[in-house]
Amino acid sequence: MRHIVDTEAGLVEGIPCRNRSVTVFRGIPYAAPPLGDLRWRPPRPSPRWEGVRKADRFGPMCPQAPTDAAATGVDVPMSEDCLSLNIWTGAPSSAELRPVLVWIYGGGFREGTGAHPRYDGENLADKGLVVVTFNYRLGAFGFLATPELSEESEHGSSGNYGLLDCVAALRWVRDNIARFGGDADRVTVAGQSAGAGAVNFLALSPLAKGLFRRAIAQSHARYARDPELRYLSTSYRLRADAETAGDRYTREHGARTVHELRSLHWRKLVDGHHPLDTAVETGGAAGPPLFRPVVDGWVIPAGYDETYTQGLQNDVDYLTGNNLDESGAVPRSMVANLRTGRRTVRPGSPPVNVTLDQHVAAARRKFGPLAEEFLRLYPARTDDEAARASSRAARDNSRISTWLWGTDWTRRATGRLHTYFWTHRTPADTGPRRASHGSEIDYVFGNPAGGTGTWTEADHEIARTLSSYWANFVATGDPNGAGLPHWPAFSADTGSVMEIGAAFGPVPLADPAHTDFWTRFFSTQQPW
Repeated sequence: MRHIVDTEAGLVEGIPCRNRSVTVFRGIPYAAPPLGDLRWRPPRPSPRWEGVRKADRFGPMCPQAPTDAAATGVDVPMSEDCLSLNIWTGAPSSAELRPVLVWIYGGGFREGTGAHPRYDGENLADKGLVVVTFNYRLGAFGFLATPELSEESEHGSSGNYGLLDCVAALRWVRDNIARFGGDADRVTVAGQSAGAGAVNFLALSPLAKGLFRRAIAQSHARYARDPELRYLSTSYRLRADAETAGDRYTREHGARTVHELRSLHWRKLVDGHHPLDTAVETGGAAGPPLFRPVVDGWVIPAGYDETYTQGLQNDVDYLTGNNLDESGAVPRSMVANLRTGRRTVRPGSPPVNVTLDQHVAAARRKFGPLAEEFLRLYPARTDDEAARASSRAARDNSRISTWLWGTDWTRRATGRLHTYFWTHRTPADTGPRRASHGSEIDYVFGNPAGGTGTWTEADHEIARTLSSYWANFVATGDPNGAGLPHWPAFSADTGSVMEIGAAFGPVPLADPAHTDFWTRFFSTQQPW
């Protein structure tokens, strides 16, 4: 790939990566800076520039609570002028069109950046993909809704600016990616945690129709009747609730109108305490972040259940799954520290029950009349037994919930679906090994925090397998390929999921009694 490319807004010049066959273009604007009167408005096209724009540095991260740059490996400034994207390509010219992976970072819709080192796309570009990461607005900047903002909108909508940024980035990819050797007809949108939530919302949105052919949601594709859907990164708000919360936020920041709120410096609008939405009944102590997407009738016309029942989702190939040590499940090696550590409720974080009292109390609150049956299926007489039982329950919940989600998804969609359960407990600089939330990302991208020198040969082999699955799926909609363990497509009738990580092959969701319990419990819950 030549280092200078002509985009619709002007020329950009990239730089070679460590692997000289791959070129990276950093900090390309995909939309106009959302400054001044453009704060809390849909993104607008980037203005043209003259000459050649150096694309050798990542753009600023969007406003968010300060992070420890040394700890995260991210060293970029923070600014509202943050709507930029980054491209890694090994295509020798624009005549060779390669499949495209567009990655959406996680962070609870309140933090994150496409510049994070773990999302560096060089290794996947070397496998034949064109990789795109980008920034989208976060927190109040991305998800504030108020009656006044809705009145301003020709669609009567507010609160989904971060998702509209995602749509704008995908439109930019559609219009420009061929110039970087990418195939606009083979775009996969992918993400983890809140990034997976964004993928799910884009799959619901008519605004994203035709902008991607495939989707990868790493964690939290959940059944519409699973109460955990209400606080995880796939949680949404209804318009009235979002506008009420937005009015309160406006007053708390000393403003009476949106005009006054727009006149404030962005630093005065960054809330470091990460507000929790306490108005949502989740069946437990967990709660979602206050600022998150809104079912507004335009960007997101309807919730999950209504969308899937009517078959209104974007009919794309899908790959999704969950991890062994997430959603409240923890390895035994962590239990002792969790009992003595200080517990705080963080937005979007699941409860972790590591004592007998916690296990029993959580069961009675969540399951009500089914609590005694739950405690018979997940019995415990001691704190240690309770910690193990609670983790088993969390894992069964996540596998069965995603299976039921897949059953709903495939009822009216024709795209191929593959589901997984990640089980490899990874090396860590500190603390125990665990297959934690997000730990699979390092193996997909090949970028562990301490470098690949920290990996054993088994880790390297797992990374080769996982990245090959992902690359194949992006290219064809099927993760399978030569030399890889076979990954069966999803079937609602099999009651199994593909284990990836510690082993590779189909495993049962749970035994029939546990599967029956969760299915019956979900049937008693209000659909979302």
